[in-house]
Amino acid sequence: MHTLTKLAAAALMAGCTMTAALAADDDGVFTIAYAPNESTTQSADARQGLAKDLSAYLGMPVEEILSTDYNAIIEALRTGKADMAYMGSQALALGITRTKLEPIVMKAADGDKSKAVYHSVFIVNSANHDINDIKDFKGKTMAFVDPGSTSGNLVPTAEIMQAFPDEHLTSEELHTNGEFFEAVSFSGSHQAGLQAVIKGDADIAPISDQILASEIAHGNAAQDAVRVIHESAPIPAECMVVAEHVDAATRDKVKEFLVNYDNEAYFSDVIKLPHARFVPTSMDDYAPIIKLSQLINDF
Repeated sequence: MHTLTKLAAAALMAGCTMTAALAADDDGVFTIAYAPNESTTQSADARQGLAKDLSAYLGMPVEEILSTDYNAIIEALRTGKADMAYMGSQALALGITRTKLEPIVMKAADGDKSKAVYHSVFIVNSANHDINDIKDFKGKTMAFVDPGSTSGNLVPTAEIMQAFPDEHLTSEELHTNGEFFEAVSFSGSHQAGLQAVIKGDADIAPISDQILASEIAHGNAAQDAVRVIHESAPIPAECMVVAEHVDAATRDKVKEFLVNYDNEAYFSDVIKLPHARFVPTSMDDYAPIIKLSQLINDF
């Protein structure tokens, strides 16, 4: 029996049916929004497993929204169509400019908060020997992930700016065809960026090192298909955030559930980090990335 199952039994015995209004439209359903990175077919069973377990714990239906991008997730949280979402710190930084969001838990390797970090890595096709360093990027083709992606857009944008100080690059220039890059695009997901590099549709793509490892482990990319040519400094791990309309009692209940959640399939298939667990977090953990986002957007 999972720890969460024991918690659910205790809650139900105590009569904690949690029938409080959870969404802006008071529909009695708790809705979780996921980005394309977590919405793969391979992760469907694990996502649905969490929904079922959380439903038992809260005593109400739990549904999911599979969003097309982070902008759609933020809008769903703002309008009450979603109550909780899994996102990185750049999406959080963008989200708090439009609505009030609260990060309640973050992923951490082995449940150790000191390990609640990951990295952005630039990858190229293993057969491409013309690009061996970030200094070789100019004039090539780039596939960023999403404007709201931390490791797929914000951090790599900052890393390129820092690598070319004499160019005085702006974010706009790095995202405009024919400026710094020959061509630049958004792939929509880390997985799509990886495949674009493998297929030769893009020379370079920045993606999460943990998603890269997961894609290789699940057989979606060969171990030697791509090369990592640059790795960023540590980035605060992704988090679960709750929307402004979710009441304090429900926030505490959901946080308690997530901190005790130990279904390994969810962490391996959805979160993309085997043996990870959720640990408590707050906005303080994301302050450096939020500040970086503001600096990049204002530059």
